[in-house]
Amino acid sequence: MYVCSCFGITEAQVKKHADAGACTPRQIASACKAGTDCGGCVRRIQALLGRGDCPRRELLDQRQEPAAVRALGDARLPEAA
Repeated sequence: MYVCSCFGITEAQVKKHADAGACTPRQIASACKAGTDCGGCVRRIQALLGRGDCPRRELLDQRQEPAAVRALGDARLPEAA
């Protein structure tokens, strides 16, 4: 079934891009242009993406965590003498 009639993008194509890491309608648009012409399909794309976990967000969180841990490590209190 077509999601974006302007560019002929199907549900299967949107799901394929989502499986590859596109988590938002904007990321889907970057991958295949869906939602960039009339915008009528953006809500349908949002519905297909759902509110589930995003593998890309999990990866970003993992990358940010070490920096936060380092920042805490640098702010150590001096040891009692």
